[in-house]
Order: sequence, then structure tokens, then C-alpha cells
Amino acid sequence: MQSERLNEADLAAGLFDNALIEIYRVNWADPEQRVLMRYGNLGEVARGQHHFRCEVRGLAHELQQPKGRIIQYGCDAELGDGRCKIDLDQAAYSTEAGVVAALGASPRSFTASGLGAYANNWFTRGLVTWLSGANQGRPAEVKLHAKSSSGVTIELWQRPAEDIAEGDTFRIVAGCDKQFSTCRAKFDNTANFRGFPHVPGNDFMLKVASRTDRNDGKKLS
Repeated sequence: MQSERLNEADLAAGLFDNALIEIYRVNWADPEQRVLMRYGNLGEVARGQHHFRCEVRGLAHELQQPKGRIIQYGCDAELGDGRCKIDLDQAAYSTEAGVVAALGASPRSFTASGLGAYANNWFTRGLVTWLSGANQGRPAEVKLHAKSSSGVTIELWQRPAEDIAEGDTFRIVAGCDKQFSTCRAKFDNTANFRGFPHVPGNDFMLKVASRTDRNDGKKLS
């Protein structure tokens, strides 16, 4: 499939994620004569050396998506949303920074300035939004935030649509791994934790019951 309306940068930036797909059988002599054959959404997009490969998901795909809440250890809220209630505009949780240099070995990694005051891994699992440069306005998820004596390195999960360049600026938001301990220690937000950290796991469910003597605590045979 080819189209002048599709380009590599927009696809890589996720602008067509979950896009509506309609497939028609068309009379090319009279395009108004057509029949809708399939209806769905654009799924996973894989990038090749000279092309993109797109997955088309049918209506049945919606039946596989979780509806409502799931009983699980991790929090199911998004950091900073109405259920989490963390104010991401606080300096502790977000800041603006700049690219010192792109790392040639990886198009997803770069060294950054303006992040020296933050602890190692503070922004791991966080979000970068480009404020200037060729990727301006586009978000990117942070895979790793590493701090060392030589500086601060940021690695993204995916390669940006355009190359990262020295001087590009961005806003970066702290990361959250959805665990209760992180919610307590990093964000002091346990009152709004949206997981179930005390639910018994599989080990508890498979545990064999035993009788214990009430007097001396010994197991009874």
C-alpha cells in the first residue's frame, strides 16, 4: 500500500496509532460504487529498512481489552491523572532540560544538561516531550535515566522520528513503576494508590493448611 498522506515521521511519532481503518471493494471505473469489506483499527506498526508493516485489528480485538478495574498489585492509574492526583508541575517531578550531545552508538540515547539535581533513575519510565528541534511537540517514553560522574544520560524506548541534535530542549517527567513502595517513598501518595498490594498471591492460594497445637505451637500429626 502506498499513499502520499502517510510518511515515516508521522508513523514513527505514533500519530496513526489506533487509527480507524475501512477497507472497501471498489469499482475503479466508478469509485462511488463500493462495498465496505472490513472495519477495524490500526494496531502495531513495525519499521523495516525500507518500509513499515502495519497490523489491522478487527472489531473482535475490542473483546480482548480489559474493561473496568483489574485486581492486581500494581497501580492502574496514570501518573498525574485525576485518579493519581500528583501535580506534575512541581519541580520535584518535572523540569526542562537540554541535549548536550546525541550518542552516535544509539539514536535513542543522549547526554543532557539541567538534570544534575535529580537522583539516578528518577526519570526512568518517565516521559520526554520535545520543546524544540526536529521532534518538537512529540512525546517519547524514557527507558533509562543514568547519572554518573561524567554526566547524565537519557535513553528512550523508541528512536524518535527525527534525529536528536545538540541544543534540542525538552520537558521530562518523573517515572513511576506502579508499585506501592514507589508510591510511598517517591511520591508520598499512598492515599491515591490504585492497586491492591495486600491481595494474596498464587503462593498463598497454593499453600497447604496445617494444624498447630495451641499450647506449644507444634504441628499436630
